[in-house]
Amino acid sequence: MRVAKYSKFGAAKDVLIVDEIPTQPLGDNEVSVEIRTSGVNPSDVKKRAGAFPDLLDNGYVIPHSDGAGKIVDVGKNISKKRIGERVWIYQGQFEREHGTAAEFINIDSKLAVNLPEQASYEIGACIGIPVMTAHRCVYSDGKVDGKNILVTGGAGRVGNYAIQWAKLSGANVVATASNDFDKEVCLSVGADQVVNHKEEDWGIKAVEVNNGCKFDRLVDVEFGQNLDNSLGALKTGAIIATYSSTKDPQPKLPFLKMMYMDLTVRLVIVYAMPDQAKMEAISDITDALKKNKLNHRIMKSFSLNDIADSHELIESGTTNGCVLINID
Repeated sequence: MRVAKYSKFGAAKDVLIVDEIPTQPLGDNEVSVEIRTSGVNPSDVKKRAGAFPDLLDNGYVIPHSDGAGKIVDVGKNISKKRIGERVWIYQGQFEREHGTAAEFINIDSKLAVNLPEQASYEIGACIGIPVMTAHRCVYSDGKVDGKNILVTGGAGRVGNYAIQWAKLSGANVVATASNDFDKEVCLSVGADQVVNHKEEDWGIKAVEVNNGCKFDRLVDVEFGQNLDNSLGALKTGAIIATYSSTKDPQPKLPFLKMMYMDLTVRLVIVYAMPDQAKMEAISDITDALKKNKLNHRIMKSFSLNDIADSHELIESGTTNGCVLINID
C-alpha cells in the first residue's frame, strides 16, 4: 500500500517521503479502513519535527491521527456487519507508528466511528482532534446554558468549533480574533461579540462588549501569552480550559492572584481525555453531523505526494481551517 512516512526528524521536505509498504496483519479487535481523507494537525507537524524523540524507535512513522474512509475488513472479534461502513478516525497515530497518511489503516474498532451519510469524508477527517478538543473544553465542567464564555482564537480550528458547541447549548459567547476577516468568521458561527486580541487590554474590552459581565468560562488557545488579559476577564470561580501554550510553553503563574480568584485550570488534550468524555463527545458529534448543526471550514486539500506542502502550510501559522490529504 502507498503511505507517506518519515524515518528521521526534520523539515517536511527533507524527511517526508511516499513509499510502498506491505499491508499490516489485522488484529482481532481491529478494523481495516481504506482511507479517503487524512487530516493534518499541528501535533502531527510537531511530532515530525522531533517533539517526541523516542517516536522513531521502531524505524519510521506514518503520520496523522485524524482521517476518514470505509471499513473493508474486520478482525475476528468484530461484527462483519461493519464491512462497508463509512467511518471517521481519531487517535490514528497515538502510541503507534501507523497513522492515516496511507491507503489503509488497521485500527482498534472503537477508534473508527460511524460517519453519517450527511457528512463527507472531508468533513470526517476534520473531526478528531479539533472537534473533540473543543467539545471537552466547553463541556468538561458542566452545563453552559446561560453561561458567559470567552473563546480566544475563535477563527482557529478548535476555537471555531468551541464557539459552535457553546452556542448550541445556549451560552453567551464572546470570541477574540486578530483581523476583520477572522472576526466575521467568528460571527458567522454564532459568536455574540468579537474583540481583537492584538489590541492592548483586550480582556477588559471583552468584558465591556459583554455588557460589563465577566466570564464564567474561558476556552484558550494561548494560555501563557494570554494569562494577564484572561485574568482581567474572568469572574471569581471561573474555569480556564486550555489546549495550547505554544508561544509561552512554560508560563509563570501569578499563584496568589489565581488562588484568590478560586480559578480552575483544565489542560485539555484528546489523547488523555477520559473514555466517558470521548463517548459523550462522539454521541454529540454524531447527532450534530446528522442534523448538519456544525459548520466546517476546509482551508486546503493536498494529494499524498504533496504531504510536505501540507505540513509547511500548518507551520506557516496562517491556517484557520482544516488541512487535508486526499488519498486516491
